[in-house]
Amino acid sequence: MTGQGAYIFGCKGLQLTPDERSFFERAQPWGFILFGRNVETPDQLRALTAELRGAVGRDAPIFIDQEGGRVARMTGPHWREWLPALDQVTLNKRDALRTLFIRYRLIADELLAVGIDGNCAPIADIANADTHPILRNRCYGEDVVRVAERAGTVAQALLEGGVLPVVKHIPGHGRANLDSHKVLPHVKTKAKELARTDFMAFEPLAGLPIGMTAHIVYEDIDAENPATQSPAVIKLIRDRIGFGGLLMTDDLSMQALSGPLSLRARRSLQAGCDMVLHCNGVLEQMEEVADATGPLGGPAQARADDALTWRRSPDPIDIPALDTEFQNLMTGQGSERAADERD
Repeated sequence: MTGQGAYIFGCKGLQLTPDERSFFERAQPWGFILFGRNVETPDQLRALTAELRGAVGRDAPIFIDQEGGRVARMTGPHWREWLPALDQVTLNKRDALRTLFIRYRLIADELLAVGIDGNCAPIADIANADTHPILRNRCYGEDVVRVAERAGTVAQALLEGGVLPVVKHIPGHGRANLDSHKVLPHVKTKAKELARTDFMAFEPLAGLPIGMTAHIVYEDIDAENPATQSPAVIKLIRDRIGFGGLLMTDDLSMQALSGPLSLRARRSLQAGCDMVLHCNGVLEQMEEVADATGPLGGPAQARADDALTWRRSPDPIDIPALDTEFQNLMTGQGSERAADERD
């Protein structure tokens, strides 16, 4: 094929196989995504990211889910460990914005050091009593104002660290009480209430370069199709929320979606997504998705090109000082010192 493909792919292991390298060279995915199966040491990871870019012959974006807490593909002893985000902000509500900024600025530093320049964060989903445990403590709060503000801070920290943020899961996953990795959640909440809560959390983030859809049916908007494959919901994301960036699907191989992967991909693009995401690294499945999806073009290509203009060199920063500040804030020393200074 010619041009870049409208898909982001994973790979199977710690280094590329000859078949993967040949496929990526031919299929030209726009970008890549890595998982725990691809991570062993910093040196190995740097070699893999270089190999991926070498296979496509360009500086393709490479993403990962490095939220910290339960969703962390890079873990100790080589990388920092974190509390789940909701636990962190609950322990220190007073300094929630600053501690989130430091957390994700340090994460950005770790990612860029191994050649990863995209992170699937921030999460702007709002936690509530019914939010499924797969998501709940990954959220940043339980009300729209705090979640939007905290998600914006996370995005800024990543950008200042030279890493592209991917805001998720548009237009809101917090009301799902089922795990979309396994089944398709349905949300019965009326659209008017969603507009004042879940959807509104994404409005201040609408200018970010990349977003990821939710595999959820919002019954009052489209009773048949999950957001990823719903023209009505994608229109809402573009027009009501105002998101103008590159819109990628959540993982096509999740069981919330039905039908062959080729059909899942086509339905997502026909609904208005710009890019499909396939994560499990199974070569035969990636070949099916590539054949069904084809190259980027038109507005999707323009949004993909624009997203890459957000890449920048990281701002200079004192990493040890940030580490110390974070620890002081989480143990109360930073808050006490700030209070003393105000007094």
